[in-house]
Amino acid sequence: MFSNFDFDVIQRALPYLWQGMMTTLWLTLLAMVGGIVLGTLLALMRLSSIKAISVPAGLYVNLLRATPLILVIFWFYFLVPIAVKHISGDSYAQGIGPFYSALIAFTLFEAAYYCEIIRAGIQSVPAGQVNAGYALGLSYPQATRLVVLPQAFRNMVPILLTQGIILFQDTSLVYVVGLTDFMGAASKVAQRDGRLVEMYLFAAVIYFILCFLASYTVKRLQLRITPPR
Repeated sequence: MFSNFDFDVIQRALPYLWQGMMTTLWLTLLAMVGGIVLGTLLALMRLSSIKAISVPAGLYVNLLRATPLILVIFWFYFLVPIAVKHISGDSYAQGIGPFYSALIAFTLFEAAYYCEIIRAGIQSVPAGQVNAGYALGLSYPQATRLVVLPQAFRNMVPILLTQGIILFQDTSLVYVVGLTDFMGAASKVAQRDGRLVEMYLFAAVIYFILCFLASYTVKRLQLRITPPR
C-alpha cells in the first residue's frame, strides 16, 4: 500500500491545506469563545431559583446535548436562509453562508456542554466564599462576578480547554455544508489527484499531533493549577 506513496502531492497541496487549517482554527476559536460566554449565561440561568429562568435553560441544554451535531449544522445552514426570506419578504434573499452558519451551530451546540462544565465549576466554589462577599457588602451579582466566577474559571480551565480540543476535532463535520476546512481541503485534494492514502494519512497525522500536543499542554496546566494534597 505504501510502495507508491507520493510525498510530492502533500508538498504541492500544503498552501491549500494551510488555508483549510486556518479556517479550522479560526472556527474553533470563535465557537469556543462564543460557547463559553453563552454557556456561562446558561449556567447562571440553570442555577437560578426562579423556575421561569432555570427551566428554559435546562430544556435548551438537554435538547442540544441530545441532538447530533451534524443535524444542528444542517438546521442552521438550511433553515437560516428560509427564515431570512420569510422575515425580509424577499424570495431571492440569501443565507449567511457556510462559515457563519457553522459558527452559529457550533457556538450554540458547544454552549450546552460548556454550561454543564461551568455550572459544576460554580457549584465547586465553597459557600463560605459567597458569604464572605456578602459580609463585605457585595450584592449577589457582584459576588458572582467578583468572587465566584474567577475561582470557578480557574478550576475549570483544563476542562474548558479539553472541550476545545473536542470542538477542534468536530469542526471536520463542516464538509456537509461545503465549507473547506483542513479536513475538507485534504479530501478535495485526495479526490482531485486520486491520492487518498497520502492525503487522509497526512490529515490523520496532523490531527493526532495537534491534539496530542494540546492534551499534553492541558495536562501540564492542570498539574500547575491543582493544589497539592
